[in-house]
Amino acid sequence: MKRFVFIILFFAMSFSWFSCRNNNSDQWPYGVNYEVFVLAFADGNGDGKGDLKGLTAKLDYLQDLGVGGLWLMPIMPSPSYHKYDVTDYKGIHPDYGTVEDFKEFVREAHKRNIQVIIDLILNHTGSQHPWFLEAIKGKDNPYRDYYVWADKDSVELEISKKEISLDSDNITQWHAVDGDTTDEHYYGFFYGGMPDLNFDNPKVKAEFIDIGKFWLEDMKVDGFRLDAAKHIFPTDRATDNHAFWIWFRGEMEKIKPDVYLVGEVWSPAEEVAPYLKGLPALFNFDMGYAITSVVNAGMDTINLVKKYKEINDYYRSVTPNYIDATFLKNHDQNRILSELGDDEAKMRVAASILFTLPGTPYVYYGEEIGMKGMKPDEYIREPFIWDVGKKDPMQTTWEIPKYSTDKTVVPLAKQKKDRSSLYNFYRKWIEYRNNNEVLTRGELSMTAFTIHEVVSMIRVLGEEKRLALHNLSDVEVTVSLEEEKEFTKIDFSTNKEAALKKNKLKLPAYSSVVLKN
Repeated sequence: MKRFVFIILFFAMSFSWFSCRNNNSDQWPYGVNYEVFVLAFADGNGDGKGDLKGLTAKLDYLQDLGVGGLWLMPIMPSPSYHKYDVTDYKGIHPDYGTVEDFKEFVREAHKRNIQVIIDLILNHTGSQHPWFLEAIKGKDNPYRDYYVWADKDSVELEISKKEISLDSDNITQWHAVDGDTTDEHYYGFFYGGMPDLNFDNPKVKAEFIDIGKFWLEDMKVDGFRLDAAKHIFPTDRATDNHAFWIWFRGEMEKIKPDVYLVGEVWSPAEEVAPYLKGLPALFNFDMGYAITSVVNAGMDTINLVKKYKEINDYYRSVTPNYIDATFLKNHDQNRILSELGDDEAKMRVAASILFTLPGTPYVYYGEEIGMKGMKPDEYIREPFIWDVGKKDPMQTTWEIPKYSTDKTVVPLAKQKKDRSSLYNFYRKWIEYRNNNEVLTRGELSMTAFTIHEVVSMIRVLGEEKRLALHNLSDVEVTVSLEEEKEFTKIDFSTNKEAALKKNKLKLPAYSSVVLKN
């Protein structure tokens, strides 16, 4: 009897160890992160607007999906729906709830081993921020030097230099306080409602040390997504931008040594690289575009894995501990399914590629149920569809959707019941990735063969290897593995018709397979 009890305890302890080893906290920040626009997600008080209580109530859904981290788009007080024009850096927008609601949300997320990062907007405040309202009162105001000013003649010279960029189509950087009558103008890279802060002023830098401390210590967040990271200083002061982020990282690590910082630098790789010493994780815009391109083409026209490896190796030569932040699309881009012509088969292979690449994959809310959307921005931030109509009381109605309705997108409640749904496709991929350390932490290698219809890659961690193959085409492809004979077993497949026999893999259209050594 004692022996029988011992065996039960042994297996119970083994199961507990296995569960702990494979939970999301062990993966952080290598697991899968989820970007959420709180206003569109879940309504906790019945006013039609998504809020923190609603998000807290849906944490079990996110845990079940398998995400290890949540990135919340701006949650601070702001006059706009998107909230990128902050008016209080230590507050919560009233539509979203209270500071106590946020603390409860973080506590509940952490209970589920889900980490929390928030959008922190350093580049600019809103034009209704108390600092700016003081600054425009006159040159002698203590807050005047919190912002950047120029006289009218200087402004006219500067305007001629402005060009549009990937993250802004605004060509008017300088703005008069009261129309065209004032002689002095303030600098606002994105638009007049977002005046840029002056980080040459030590007082401004000190403000953000204090703000960072508030969110990391008092509110217990795990890190920040840093908006417009290349625009702390104007474009012609790039070296000052790079130095700023090294300084900022150092200050935040004094407060929380393991703070996670991920930056938005929407630029080609050679311009991104110098930011890496200050921002150890950066969003990989190039790869999002590349995946979309090859999936739409039905052929690997750019040698996607080689392109990825070259960029990633380059970044890691600058910062050895660099963690790539990969994604298909985000809140500033047309939704991936719409970019792929509403073709769900293409959508699935795009997601499969994402989940087999290194780094931290980010899923934009609703992507996992096939939400659609095309710019303007409001229509790529439409309400998450929980169920038909208002069957789910937490369904948001913050706007009338144009692209994603319960007629154009199968609601989550229905997809949960369908084993072949896109939701279950995402869930299975995330579970597989989370339980395979070689996919979360392994190195990336090229395969010895090239097939134009197939994106293939090898992930390596010690003696463990995985070979991932993704058929981009609408026809079945047979892959010869004569040059990769060590991979002898199918470990994961998105199509039950996939088959491996005598070093030949049958890969159905738009399917993905992972082989193990």
